Amino acid sequence: MAAVAPVSPPQKSTTVRTPAAPRLLRAAFAIGSWVVPEATVRRASRLFGTPMASSRSRALAAEAGDARVGEVMSEGHAVATYTWGDPATQPYVLFSHGWSSFGLRCRPWIAPLREAGYAVVAFDHPAHGRNEGGRAILPSFAAALAAVARPHGAPAALVAHSMGGAAALQALSAGLRAGHVVLVAPAADLRAAGGRFGRMIGLAPPLVARMFEGFERQIGLPVDSFAAQHHAPRMAAPALVVHDLEDDDVPWEEGERYARLWPGARLLSTTGLGHHRIAGDATVIDAALRFLRGEAVGERVVSSPNLPFGFE
Repeated sequence: MAAVAPVSPPQKSTTVRTPAAPRLLRAAFAIGSWVVPEATVRRASRLFGTPMASSRSRALAAEAGDARVGEVMSEGHAVATYTWGDPATQPYVLFSHGWSSFGLRCRPWIAPLREAGYAVVAFDHPAHGRNEGGRAILPSFAAALAAVARPHGAPAALVAHSMGGAAALQALSAGLRAGHVVLVAPAADLRAAGGRFGRMIGLAPPLVARMFEGFERQIGLPVDSFAAQHHAPRMAAPALVVHDLEDDDVPWEEGERYARLWPGARLLSTTGLGHHRIAGDATVIDAALRFLRGEAVGERVVSSPNLPFGFE
């Protein structure tokens, strides 16, 4: 069982370990950064915006069980949905999964939530899971989340993991309402994620910046406008942020940023769960259910103008 840690910052390096990438891939990007930078930026952009192929294969292999499988349309594309219970007559919980994941990863939550009286709705984000493949960007994640919620009205709770948490923040900022919000290892900074991606594949930092310039031309918005500090201070729903001190994919400091700047939010820090196991851990699910019952879970984080991002 994972230990629940105090909210104080971890006594270890705050630099997230760069995941291993195939040596040939790193070599190709390192050489390409010098020899053919434009082509290398285009290749990196495709890789950064394309979920792993395993998202689809794992989703197709996953057992839907008693879920009702359906679809909704978002930005002209079909989005696969999974429903347990009746969101029309029961309070429902809406799930937003992370990058290269899929909707049925919420399965560990289903039985506890159904026993607590909730219906549950999950879905595959664009280009993920059972959906048509291709590329995806954060705005399309947020649009799909809003589209899935629209037929059912405001969820009693929105549970989101990793990039799904960033999408939840964008959707809430754009008008989606939720009774409670549970963010599990939420990503707070798209530019920082790009930096980690660049280090992983060996892409030179100036080319990471050029990759984001192309992204900004595509969506017509600055990349930095999606950062949590620009949206969290305006949130009204009660929020619980759960993040592991040993998260090697999205640093604990990004979850702490949400908890510090989101009015009234609480932070529950764990150890030993990392970035992926935390999303289905029984102790995390139990903590979330206690939070939904109105119990004080985790700790308050006090913001200060002397800390990074200060007050918004």
